[in-house]
Amino acid sequence: MQQGKLLSVRNLKRHFDLGKGKTLKAVDGISFDIFKGETFGLVGESGCGKSTAGRTIMGLYNATEGEVMFNGKNVHAAKGEEKNALIRSMQMIFQDPYASLNPRSTVFEIIAEPIQIHGLVTDKAELRNRVVELLESVGLNRDHANRYPHEFSGGQRQRIGIARALALDPDFIIADEPISALDVSVQASVVMLLQKLQKEKGLTYLFIAHDLSMVKYISSRIAVMYLGNMVELTTSENLYDNPLHPYTAALLSAIPIPDPDIEESRQRIILEGEIPSPINPPTGCVFHSRCPKAMPHCSQKVPIWTQYEEGHFVACHLYATN
Repeated sequence: MQQGKLLSVRNLKRHFDLGKGKTLKAVDGISFDIFKGETFGLVGESGCGKSTAGRTIMGLYNATEGEVMFNGKNVHAAKGEEKNALIRSMQMIFQDPYASLNPRSTVFEIIAEPIQIHGLVTDKAELRNRVVELLESVGLNRDHANRYPHEFSGGQRQRIGIARALALDPDFIIADEPISALDVSVQASVVMLLQKLQKEKGLTYLFIAHDLSMVKYISSRIAVMYLGNMVELTTSENLYDNPLHPYTAALLSAIPIPDPDIEESRQRIILEGEIPSPINPPTGCVFHSRCPKAMPHCSQKVPIWTQYEEGHFVACHLYATN
């Protein structure tokens, strides 16, 4: 059963002015809602704008246009204590677990810093106990507190990053490709940790990734991005059983199936051409230049975001209602 709406994104755009009249349209008008307690997956190829979308939702980037509402509060308009309250409620796990940790700080200092900045704990003994508690919640222990990031494996460093994200007791976490930099053998354990923490703490996730098989495993609903635009959104099961957009179908066809007989007999969808530049995106549907089902008007007319069936949205002329 779906709980109340926690995050609402409407027509969000993030453009970068490159000078000389050039603009990079990293995110170009996306809209979706995330409900309390769910994991919302955001997927697409590298360069599609999903990480920029995550950082703009967090407020790390200013929005060029559009609105991000969290618990009824406008993320980009908030100031003062309202802004601090939003920061405490919204946290981020970054892709590279080494680059996101200060190499000159101990694990204790890294995790304690946000707690001290927000004045949540002032007593030194209580602060150390809080840091140890956070370390233990992610599978580490008190002995790790006095070590430095370079003394840990990639998986352990990401656990430290998760502990830091939990330090302010947030309601919502944006996980920006949190497992892509890790060994395959470690990825599953980190995902299981995130699921465990979600159940224990009632967390809501925006899980950004390009590995669709892992996104299906962890997400309740999934949105697919291409070149700064959202092309499809539905439940995890529905996306895999009934993909509507040709781009979604192509992404899914690239996922290997462990059954050799099925893998040998199924047909791969090979996309032709290179991904266009977000500096000079195609007219009409941004996917038409690579789409195996493109029609003449696809290059002229932008497809409308349409609800094909209950909870299943798609932006494609194949499903236009008029």
